[in-house]
Amino acid sequence: MTPAELEQLGITLPPTQWQLPYDDGEPMETQRHKMQMDLLIDALEGWLQQRDDGYVSGNMFVYYSLAQVRNQDFKGPDVFVALGVPQGERLSWVCWEEGKTPDLVIELLSPSTAAFDKGDKRQIYQEQLHVPEYFWFDPFQPEDWAGFQLQGGSYQPIQPNADGLLVSSVLQLALVRWSGLYRGVETTWLRWADLDGHLLPTAAEQARQRAEQEQQRAEQERQQAEQERQRAEQERQRAERLAQRLRELGVDPDQVQ
Repeated sequence: MTPAELEQLGITLPPTQWQLPYDDGEPMETQRHKMQMDLLIDALEGWLQQRDDGYVSGNMFVYYSLAQVRNQDFKGPDVFVALGVPQGERLSWVCWEEGKTPDLVIELLSPSTAAFDKGDKRQIYQEQLHVPEYFWFDPFQPEDWAGFQLQGGSYQPIQPNADGLLVSSVLQLALVRWSGLYRGVETTWLRWADLDGHLLPTAAEQARQRAEQEQQRAEQERQQAEQERQRAEQERQRAERLAQRLRELGVDPDQVQ
């Protein structure tokens, strides 16, 4: 499609996110891929809320060249992160509008995409988008995971640290394989963690933590109230014993100042 043909369709050059396609109608590979993508994005959204910049999304078109428009090549990463940009909703990621490409990309492998993600797509991220860090992970074969950092124009492997974490120098976070239950599925998931290995909680986990903290506070208040009641009862009993002793001595306790 030539620039003239684009303009005939009402698409100016360079086109904006409002003019570019943002849905190809193709679903995710599997439910687990979708859940894994949500798990990574959800936790990082909470982390970004502590900043005044940054964007994370997934399964969204990333436009870096007008050739994509001509060739109708609209595929995007499963998960991507960009720092130093305003927060807010996007229809797609248009690099010439944002002024940058993503800082980090994660692809979730499947039998139909693994070769492409490890080969051609890796080359695209390395040579055309110049994404500083690229990771892949297979939700059904969690031993197949890797990370790469752009150095001198080519990707160099990121070696797991002593705790088995793949550290992102860009985010100063780490990716860890975590065995646990998420949305009713118990398996090995890829999750974000801080550099000490503490998992970044999802929104649901944060809500559960807050509820547990509120429950603990309520229990502490109940225990404190019970202790106060017991102290008051002990004081009442002590006063009653003293009054009884005074009566035995022939003294009216109500007359004692």
